[in-house]
Amino acid sequence: MHLLIFYFFGGLAIFAIFLILNMFCLAGLYAQLGAHLVAALQVLIYAGAIMVLVMFVIMLLNLREKKGLIARHQVAGQVVGIAVLTFVMTKVVSLVSVEKLPAAKEAVEGFGGVAAVGRILFTEYLLPFEIASVLLLAAIVGAVILAKSKV
Repeated sequence: MHLLIFYFFGGLAIFAIFLILNMFCLAGLYAQLGAHLVAALQVLIYAGAIMVLVMFVIMLLNLREKKGLIARHQVAGQVVGIAVLTFVMTKVVSLVSVEKLPAAKEAVEGFGGVAAVGRILFTEYLLPFEIASVLLLAAIVGAVILAKSKV
């Protein structure tokens, strides 16, 4: 049953063009590994960030004049994207056999839990965490300033 769930989420994540659906599939894979905190953070942070990013793009772009041109480009981009994805996946499937894949290992005790994530985040990765938070704060301030000038 676990293998069926893994193949479902993994296959859907590979073929999902929508980023939010992809993040939910990755959260399902993390939950299956027993990393429930990482799965919840995947949905809350990454899927939420994608939704906020899309809202900022819609809010900042003026699409009234260029609707026809954008629609044609979107259709062409989707067709090319699906063709490239199909080509790449057929090559990957033809090259990889199940016998060559390594055996799965058992997860380490506490993998993906609050204590393990907190210990690593606030010891080994403290400086990158703080740098990322400052960059995100600057991006939010910049987006608010840009959006405010359009109003």
